Amino acid sequence: MDQEGKQGEEEFEVEVVELLSRLHSPYLLALLGYCSDNNRKLLVYNFMANGGLQEHLYPLPGSNATYRKLDWETRLRIALDAAKGLEYLHEHVSPPVIHRDFKSSNILLDKTFHAKVSDFGLAKLGPERAGGHVSTRVLGTQGYVAPEYALTGHLTTKSDVYSYGVVLLELLTGRVPVDMKRPPGEGVLVSWALPSLTDREKVIQIMDPALEGQYSMKEVVQVAAIAAMCVQPEADYRPLMADVVQSLVPLVRSTSKLGSSSSFHAPKSPLVQEGSRMSV
Repeated sequence: MDQEGKQGEEEFEVEVVELLSRLHSPYLLALLGYCSDNNRKLLVYNFMANGGLQEHLYPLPGSNATYRKLDWETRLRIALDAAKGLEYLHEHVSPPVIHRDFKSSNILLDKTFHAKVSDFGLAKLGPERAGGHVSTRVLGTQGYVAPEYALTGHLTTKSDVYSYGVVLLELLTGRVPVDMKRPPGEGVLVSWALPSLTDREKVIQIMDPALEGQYSMKEVVQVAAIAAMCVQPEADYRPLMADVVQSLVPLVRSTSKLGSSSSFHAPKSPLVQEGSRMSV
């Protein structure tokens, strides 16, 4: 915590008093207790044995920690768990809670690689009325911030949906959201990946090489379609997190039974429209 500024104090109070004390979901990191004694401030959470999703997707060079290479089935399950965490915040809390800093490093994994959403230091209470927004200064992490929020400061639950879409792209491609060391046109993940998400042939070309082709093509197509809708520039075109969850549940249920067989026929996602190039 920055002892010179007030932001740390404000974030601590938001995390403990306003939010975590009233949020209870198996898909959110559980707060066990806290201490606030002058400059000594502690939050005590459930221990997440496998750390953050980011660390498994991009292990730091020279790191002594052993990170498991995430297979396709595990990535799908993580995507579903994280979606259920945001669905709870958006749909089951009144007023809704906007996370505002949803990213792969804030998705923590337990010993069985089930995911929980964490870090509510930047979270805001959303508007009471449907379709409304709250105006606030722009905070968040580069590459995950929704364009309308970055431009206007207008924050909605659809801002989180955009961030979720970026995380889906990370799970698909194994790439960080912003990497300006890459060739021209590839530095920003969303703008690089979006044109390929609606083309069966092209989507294969952007898949994470670490997966070594061990995935169902039909599942990839459906997840790519969901990601494409989540990162739409216009917030109104993005789905609700409840729709995302509904689309992912059959995929996770099927992979847990059948594995990632290339012959697996996934059920149609409600987010994939008939007649579109992505219909499966």
